[in-house]
Formats: sequence, C-alpha cells, structure tokens
Amino acid sequence: MRLIKINKERYRRHLNRVIAGCIGGLVIGSLAVSQTLIAVFPDDSGSHFHWNALGVVVTCVAIGWLLDKYRTHDFMTEVVYVWELKQALNKINRKMPKLKAAASEGSIDALLAIQYSYAGSRMLWQLDDNTIIMEDLAIQQAKLDSLAAKYHLTLNADDYDEGMLKGF
Repeated sequence: MRLIKINKERYRRHLNRVIAGCIGGLVIGSLAVSQTLIAVFPDDSGSHFHWNALGVVVTCVAIGWLLDKYRTHDFMTEVVYVWELKQALNKINRKMPKLKAAASEGSIDALLAIQYSYAGSRMLWQLDDNTIIMEDLAIQQAKLDSLAAKYHLTLNADDYDEGMLKGF
C-alpha cells in the first residue's frame, strides 16, 4: 500500500459524516427493529432485553454491510484509505520488536517496514492533529536514519511491500 497525500479537510468532513451516519443509523435502526419485534411479539413480563439486543445486532450488521457495499464510492475514498492504512500499520506494529532486532543487524526488509511505519504514522497523526508524540517519532526516525546510514542504505517508504513482513 502506497502512502498518498490526503486532503485533510475533505477527510475530516467525510469521516465526521460517516460517523454521524453510523450513529444515527444505529439509533434509528435499533429502535425501529426492536420496537417492531416488541409490537409483534409482546412479552407479558415486560422484559424486552432480547428484542432490544437483536435490534442492535441486526442494525450493526446492516451498517457493516452498507459500509462494505459503498467502500468504493468516491465519498469514502479517504476514509477507506485511512482505515486500510491503519490496518497495515497495525500489522507492522505487531511485529515491531522482531523488526527492530532484525534492523539492527542490517535487514533491508525490516528497515523498510519500520520506515513505512514511521512515515504512515506521521501522516495519520497529522491528519488527526495528534502532534503530541511527533517529537518521539522524530527521535525514532533519527535512530532509523543513522542505522540506515551505517549500512549505506537509502530508505524510501514507497519501496515497502506487505510481503516483507512474512520473514518476521
């Protein structure tokens, strides 16, 4: 997955609308489903927990299906890209201890994976205005750059491929 420039304003606007739509759909859908089930199958004891829970589950499945169906729509481009980038970075972060150990020994694949992780994290944190830990990232990036210089390598995040993680 390549790192691409994201329009921050468009991304935030579309993400907020998707979140608001999901919340609104969850509230309206679960109430509609559960109230319909309660009206059709009333319970004399007054406990309708199972119908309410079923309404939430059915609505969550419907929202998930709609998000999956419209993931290729132009409106969802940035939102889906960021979601997939977060998944890719999570795969790297789960293997980070092994990657750092291999990087210290000069593994090009490990160094590229770490470079991609840092570049992707920097991009995500800027999109989300999470600049608190950018200094820590700059320190880690400097360590990675010095390690790459030690092995006479030039690291480019675009050279990263998810298949590189299989060896770790």
